[in-house]
Amino acid sequence: MHPAPFAYRVAHTIEEALELLRTHEDAKILAGGQSLVPALKLRLTSPAMLIDISRIPGLGGISRENGTLHIGATATHRQVEKSAVVQEATPVLAAIGHHVADVQVRHRGTFGGSLVHADPAADWPAGALAADATMVIAGPDGKREVHSSEFFTGMLTTVVGPGEMLVEVRLPANGTPGVYRKHANAASGFAVVGVAATATQHDGHVGHVTIGVTGATGTAFRATAAEKSLEGAAIEPGALDHAASLAAEGLDCLSDIHAPAAYRQNLVKVLVRRALSDLLHV
Repeated sequence: MHPAPFAYRVAHTIEEALELLRTHEDAKILAGGQSLVPALKLRLTSPAMLIDISRIPGLGGISRENGTLHIGATATHRQVEKSAVVQEATPVLAAIGHHVADVQVRHRGTFGGSLVHADPAADWPAGALAADATMVIAGPDGKREVHSSEFFTGMLTTVVGPGEMLVEVRLPANGTPGVYRKHANAASGFAVVGVAATATQHDGHVGHVTIGVTGATGTAFRATAAEKSLEGAAIEPGALDHAASLAAEGLDCLSDIHAPAAYRQNLVKVLVRRALSDLLHV
């Protein structure tokens, strides 16, 4: 199929993009286009205008400053995957990078675009949650910051409102060890379930731990009950088993042609256990 007709404008500054959003109610932001273009071709969406932000200077940068990792919204998946700064500062993101789609998509698709699209089977949302990311959103009233735990509100839905755009993601650059375990759909590479986790340890006990889960439900989420059960616990198999059970407990999992709800729920338990085992060597 072919997309419906639309106008196309290139924004050269964030302010110009916001002004175009303000003056064109039925407009959409175009960054890498790896999610939007297929939706246009299938006419799942038919905006009157596309606002291309891929040429805004500095919007795709990656840097580390004063203990914070800054990733611009238009940084590509491949840039994040291969960045030495990301690998050192926030290892859990580096662990996720090569799991995103295929190398062709990773060269075009954007980190921020994936987060805003909020596909329930996308990989980056689990990483943003596990890394305690903060999203910087620009709008008509200036910029606001939203923690990743409050950013994803539902399937394909975030707190980014009309007239707003994600411009940057900020993450603690503390080098905390992180892993990503994923059961992927063999055809698409999307996560049937994916688990990103970080953890510190000291004297045989778990320190701070984070667990982000994607693919299981309509939106990525933090497995907070599992996290709390582990913090301060002795590093032994029983503690990891208990945490994995808590991560899967009471979930309203998706059920579709790829996996029934019960299968996804069990995958959460299995992958959380494997991720924690990788991190804590149990």
